[in-house]
Order: sequence, then C-alpha cells, then structure tokens
Amino acid sequence: MCKLVVIDDNPTDHYIMQRLLHNNYNCEQATYTYDGRLVLDYLEENKDADSHLPDVIFLDLDMPELTGWEFLDELETFNAVSKKNVQVHIMSSSIRSADVFHSKKYACVNSFMTKPLSRDLVNKVCEEATPLRNPHRNIA
Repeated sequence: MCKLVVIDDNPTDHYIMQRLLHNNYNCEQATYTYDGRLVLDYLEENKDADSHLPDVIFLDLDMPELTGWEFLDELETFNAVSKKNVQVHIMSSSIRSADVFHSKKYACVNSFMTKPLSRDLVNKVCEEATPLRNPHRNIA
C-alpha cells in the first residue's frame, strides 16, 4: 500500500484528489497540505523511520510561500542522505514545455502531469509506488 502526500495551495484540487483516491486499495494513507515546508520538516524529523515517510508526493509547482521548485531543491538534498527516496509526481495546470524540461533535472521527479488528473492515472502512480507490497500486482 502506498502512503502519499498532496501538496497544493488550492482546496478544490485537494477535494478532487480525495475523490480520485476514494476506494483506492493501492493507497493506504493520504495526507493533504497547503504548505510544502511542513512536509520537509516532517521528512527531516522522521528521516530515520522509513515506515513513517511517504512513498509518493503529488506536488503543485505554483504556490505562494514555498514554490514547487524550491520544495524540489530541498527534497533532492534530503533524498541524497536519506535511506528512502521519496518519489514526486508534479501535478500542474502549466502546459509550458520549459516547466516539463526543468522538472527532468530532479532525480526525485517521476512524472509531470497536467491537471485535472484522472482516477486511472492516480491509481497507476499509487500501484507503481510500492509494487512489492501490493498483493494485487502481477509481477512476472
């Protein structure tokens, strides 16, 4: 099962993600926040407890306090010294190719998705985040 965090400054996007994750057997725990700084602080406090760390972060780029880019810079530093690398899936309303290109410089970024997200896409991310713990996944 996947533990995920959604970082987005838009309450409507939180609600949409909650609806997309409803009855998702691949998602064990979902946390929603408007502030990426809280997530970075949590990661630092729990860096020695892998089981407390999220598997996946859905990250919006355009936020007022700590931008998505600033969050990624700090997460890269965290992942470099952590036992567990946290995956990031950017979710943005941006269709700028420069943003997609820029996101590829971060090792922690697994994908760049344009909002609104679909249930199938979210399910796939959750399923792929922890394949060894997913009893429904067919591993050949």
